Amino acid sequence: MILLDNLTKYYPSTAGKQFVFEDINFVFPQGKNIAILGSNGAGKSTLFRIIAGSEYPNKGKISTELSVSWPVALATGVHPLMTGRENTRFIGRVNGVEDLDDYENKVIEFSELGAKFDLPVRTYSSGMRSRLSFACCISIDFDVYLIDEATSVGDLQFRQKAKQALMDKKNSANIIMVSHELDELKLFCDSAVILHQGKLEFYDNLEHAIDIYKGL
Repeated sequence: MILLDNLTKYYPSTAGKQFVFEDINFVFPQGKNIAILGSNGAGKSTLFRIIAGSEYPNKGKISTELSVSWPVALATGVHPLMTGRENTRFIGRVNGVEDLDDYENKVIEFSELGAKFDLPVRTYSSGMRSRLSFACCISIDFDVYLIDEATSVGDLQFRQKAKQALMDKKNSANIIMVSHELDELKLFCDSAVILHQGKLEFYDNLEHAIDIYKGL
């Protein structure tokens, strides 16, 4: 499970602190593939970034014994001055991958970067960078995969490949997902959390949650 303990996030403004949410206590249940739903401005992307560790709360903490990925489909975690190969091996070491050679081969094959794998990431297009980040993430066996607009990576052929890889991961791991596409959420998720007016509520049935979300 992933535990939110008195989680508070606000942004300063000339009108004072603008709270996204305040003193949230919540448990993301284990064994569920969960969509994060909420109206525009509700704070779902902020919550997602905090779970991913790419943004920090002003107060409170997140705790879990599970291994959690960085957001799949975002070109995060890669250094522009390092080559694709150097990034891959660095990411593998940081995440405790035992067989770096095998991991590197998986990333090369999945990313389809070819000779560009040995060029600095700063020379990559945005699509190439996303493919590298996606391949590095999907080639590690995490307990939970954080998915952000997962099927928007690369060209049509690669998006289909990415989608299938994520579907395969559902057999051995769980998913927490943010997406504006309800059809995508239905493909990967079976339950949902709705963030509304700074409060979180879990729904075991995704379709029921979507009905409530549409009425917000």
